[in-house]
This record gives sequence, C-alpha cells and structure tokens, in this order.
Amino acid sequence: MPKYFYTAKSLKGESETGSREAKDEHELARVLYQEGYVLIKATAKEEKIKKRELEISLPFLGGVSLKEKMVFTRNLRVMISAGVSLPQALKTLAKQAKSQKFKKTLLKTAEQVIKGESFSDSLAQHPDIFSELFWNMVKVGEESGGLEESLAILTRQMERESELKSKIQGAMIYPAVIICAMIGIGIMMLIMVVPKLAQTFEELEIELPLTTRMVIGLGTFLTEKWYFAILLLFLVVIFLRTLFKTGGGKRIWDNLVLKLPLISPIVKKTNSAYTVRTLGSLIAAGVSMVRSLEIVSGTLGNFYFRRMIAKSVERVRKGERLSQILKPYQNFYPLTVIQMLEVGEETGQTSEILEKLADFFENEVAIATKNLAAVIEPVLMLLIGGAVGFFAVSMVQPLYSMLSGF
Repeated sequence: MPKYFYTAKSLKGESETGSREAKDEHELARVLYQEGYVLIKATAKEEKIKKRELEISLPFLGGVSLKEKMVFTRNLRVMISAGVSLPQALKTLAKQAKSQKFKKTLLKTAEQVIKGESFSDSLAQHPDIFSELFWNMVKVGEESGGLEESLAILTRQMERESELKSKIQGAMIYPAVIICAMIGIGIMMLIMVVPKLAQTFEELEIELPLTTRMVIGLGTFLTEKWYFAILLLFLVVIFLRTLFKTGGGKRIWDNLVLKLPLISPIVKKTNSAYTVRTLGSLIAAGVSMVRSLEIVSGTLGNFYFRRMIAKSVERVRKGERLSQILKPYQNFYPLTVIQMLEVGEETGQTSEILEKLADFFENEVAIATKNLAAVIEPVLMLLIGGAVGFFAVSMVQPLYSMLSGF
C-alpha cells in the first residue's frame, strides 16, 4: 500500500501531521475520522519522491539546494535565540533566499504562522522542500519548547550530510574529468581526422576492414548528422534516468550497486552513516524510536536499506530491540553498527553513541572514495590505451595492407 504524508485537524481544532499507509486517500480519511481527526491534506510518498527527483535533475524548475536550506536553518536558529519573532525571522530570511520558490514558501509559511498555524504543520505542507525529518524535528522543538535546540541539531545534520556528499563528489572529480576529456578527444578525432583519412582511402580505392568502416561511419555520422547525435544522446540520458527512477528500475540499480566489488562497500557505508546520523539526531531531539525509524526509512537512498528499516518498525513497536532485529542483516549494516547500537540500548546513551558512529562511518566513506579514485586511475588508463589502440589499428591497417601488397 502507498504511504501518505498527511495534515489533519481534530474536532477541537488541534493540528496533527504524520505519515501512514493506506489504500487511497479515502481510506486514510476514514481511519483518521475514526480517531477523531479530519483529513486536510494528503500527499503520496511516490509523488513526493518524483517531485523531489524532478527538481534535483532539473534545477531550473526551482529546486532548493541543501546548502540553501542549511544556511536558512542556521540563521533561523540565531535569530530565534536573539529574540526575533518567528514570522519576522521567516520574512527576513525570505528576502535573503536565492531561490524564488524558497522565498515564496517562507513568506507563505510566515503568513500561516501569523494566522495561528504551527510552524511544523506549515513546513509539512511543502514536502518537496522540507523533508519529513525536518518538520518532525521542528514539531518536537515546538512541543518541548526547545525549537532553538532542534534547529541546532538539524543544522549539524545537514552540515554532516553536505560534508559527506562533498567528499564523495570530490573523489569522483578526477575520474569524471578524465572520462570527459577522453570522450572529447575521441569526438574531435572522429570529426577532424577520420574524414580526411576516409577521403584518402577512397582516392586510393583500398578495401577497408570492418573496424575501419565502423570508425569512418561513426565519424561521418558525427560530422554530417551531429544534431541527430545530440538528440540521440539526450534521449538515451532521459531514458536511463527515467528507467532507474521507476520502482522496478530503481530496485535493479540499487541491487546492482550492492554487488559491485568497488562500489558496494561505499554504498553500504554511506547508507550506514545516513542511518545512524539521522536516527541519532531524532532520538537526541526526543522523537520515539518507532517514529524515528519511520522517518529514517524515508530518507535513505537505497531501496533495500529503506525496506529493511521499514520492516523493523513493527517489530520495535512490539518491544524488540533494534540491534537484535538488524543482526540477520550484517551483509547490509556492518557488525560495528549492531554492536554499538546494542551498547547504546543497554546504557541508555543511544543518541551519543550513534553520533560518534556516524562520524566514524563518514570518515570511512571518505577513505573508501579516495581509494576508489586510486583504483579507477589505472583502469581509466587501460580504457584510454584500448580506445587509442583500436583507433590506430583501424586507421593504419588499410595502409599496412596496401603497402604489403607491393
């Protein structure tokens, strides 16, 4: 069944936000009504994910970057601690926002807060900008009177997430530059060199082998039909992105990256870092373990990690310990996670231990990505050598055949 993020009102006028599984919105409304709530708004998780993915892949449509949200959260905490009212702080920060969409959202949120709606409920109405983790942390801060502390935890969470992404992206820059340079040089050779050699072969009336005809055909196509090549490349990219964002395609891709020798350790450590960091932040903010796991399951990138955490929710609700539930899944979460989680459950210091564990895994990811870049370098050299060799042999072979015939 699909999962819905909802906003509801009780018969006394109190707001309630959360997420639940239901067959459709009608069933969700019926269940909430039986509990004394009237459904105001519901957004399917799939719609939320698709909308967020679309804005990430097409930033010109108005997506809000992690960095901008991180700056907003940090500045909002400072302004609240200085005694600035929440609506005034939101209006001031809206003027500083670079994204027009973010600016409109903050102004709308300020108006809703002035009208009496809670800050967390207002944020929950924009799931494409504020994650379930974000507005749940804000909600905890509102209820406990510690909004400033909740914002501080959120800021640390986003700073760590940003650092982790930067480390991974930084390690991948060198291989990406080499691959782009290799492709660029190859295209230039096909467009500028191959047509001249093809003309020479035609004048000499040499019988060309298959590989040479393939290279000449590709060079001719790129020279004469370059617009078709660009269109074809664009369609292939769109097709692959669409394929891997569908349910089946995403599962295939997530399963593949978990089995690749060099990529798998990085994926597992990254998801482990996200899990323990988010779980520790939520528990530190006072969110229950069950609710924390529900939120964590929606923040993880890999389908199999999400499914595993989602399945653990009901078992934790029945009284089982999370460390015991994760023991059969040591091929996903390293034994260190399970052992440290068990220590935290026994000592009552789960959030502190998870925070230290998150630091450890984030450093492990940084080391692993650096090692990956070192391994990729010789592989790239082999690929470049193979491509250059194939091109040279294909273009020199006809000349060699012609000379050997004399």
